[in-house]
Parts: sequence; C-alpha cells; structure tokens
Amino acid sequence: MTKNEMTKSAASHIQSTQAKGGKDMSSSGFSARAQSAAAHNENASRGSASGGGYGDNSGNQSQTKK
Repeated sequence: MTKNEMTKSAASHIQSTQAKGGKDMSSSGFSARAQSAAAHNENASRGSASGGGYGDNSGNQSQTKK
C-alpha cells in the first residue's frame, strides 16, 4: 500500500471519532466511505498477491457424487 491508501485501522479510527462527535454515521457518510475504501484496498492487495481469487477452478466442471 502507498502511504495515502486507507487502512482498516485508519478507517476504524475515523469511524470511532465520527461516532463520538455525533457526526453523520449513515451509509453515505465519511466514515462509511473510509471503511469502504479500506476494504477495497485490502481486497486489492490480496488480489495482487493471490491472483484475485478468480478462476481458481477454471476449466473444472463441478462434480457431484452419485
């Protein structure tokens, strides 16, 4: 992550501060957007290291027991 990317820790701090200050805690509020950005950044960093989790079973058909 670059130094400007939102982390889960920073998002948690923002959310706590916003709640204590009686600020907007709606799904369109700043703390929700910070939480969303942190989740996005974490998923993006996991995706680049593990291939994104897409296509793990590519080409394999599901098998059912008979």
